[in-house]
Amino acid sequence: MLDAVVIGAGQAGLSAAYHLKRRGLAPEDDFIVLDANEGPGGAWRHRWPSLTLGAAHNIHDLPGMPLGTPDPEEPASRVVCRYYDQYEREFELPVHRPVPVQRVISDDSVEAALTVETGAGTWQTRTLVNATGTWDRPYWPYYPGRERFKGRQLHTRDFWSADEFSGQHVVVVGAGTSAVQFLLQLSKVATTTWVTRRPPDFTDRPFDAEWGRDVERRVRERTEAGLPPLSVVATTGLPLTPECQQGIDDGVLVSRRMFTSITENGVMFDDGTEVAADAILWATGFRASLDHLTPLHLRETGGGIRTDGVAVAADPRVFLTGYGASASTLGANRAGRAAATAVLKHLDDRHSAAPVPAGD
Repeated sequence: MLDAVVIGAGQAGLSAAYHLKRRGLAPEDDFIVLDANEGPGGAWRHRWPSLTLGAAHNIHDLPGMPLGTPDPEEPASRVVCRYYDQYEREFELPVHRPVPVQRVISDDSVEAALTVETGAGTWQTRTLVNATGTWDRPYWPYYPGRERFKGRQLHTRDFWSADEFSGQHVVVVGAGTSAVQFLLQLSKVATTTWVTRRPPDFTDRPFDAEWGRDVERRVRERTEAGLPPLSVVATTGLPLTPECQQGIDDGVLVSRRMFTSITENGVMFDDGTEVAADAILWATGFRASLDHLTPLHLRETGGGIRTDGVAVAADPRVFLTGYGASASTLGANRAGRAAATAVLKHLDDRHSAAPVPAGD
């Protein structure tokens, strides 16, 4: 039986694997890393090519190996995939891929074991570090008439290039940073309408360490109460960069209230006006990819998973990284380290609590 299984080889998963190895657990013998992707990079490998490193959210160094100073004009997906690949090789962290995890169950027939079932095999483990992120669970809110729309509908994860929409009118839905990035790109080749449930919250507050601690505190308060995490932008606001200010001045980054329904040819607002559209781009965020943990019954009545740091209250064998306060790249690094520490503590506690054989 393994001491730990790490699910996911993005930032949080690699950080956890690094710290597990550093604390004395041997890859393959004591723990393994499973990843659903074809290659290194986590969710970054799926980002659109026009998202350059300079335009992306800050990418923090993985523990023990700095990223360095890549070309800010290089696609972020290419930079991160190369970096993660080098990292796995440098620290000899073999990752089993592509290995999507189907489900995790509690195996009462084996001492305190969790069974991880995949299409490539089954593993039993004493602890589980879940680092699956959110990319596999895009959130598509339902509005009446969505199925009737004759144009193209796509989500953030399906976006590839603004050039695909040249000469079209695109309705962009959502108040997050992805929506802002799409609007600024699309405005160069298409016309746009931006719709949001609430007015966009632009802020010129410095996104510094103090800001980061404040964000993590507010997110942690929800997860510790067993409530679902809020979206990032609901906690951080949107950075008012010079590019965003120019977009506001040009009328591109000016939103109108959410439409009430979707028609065959566009969207309808509550004042009776209809905006024709060739495409609707749903930049409406993601939810945590945790369906494979459903058999463990971890969710609270509030809809979320109650955590104390990375530890899950409902099952002391399970640790969540990339969830709640650790969903940011900086938070993911910290969570990986915290998860490795918690795994070792759990194993030590189990060993200490084991009954002493008669005669010893």
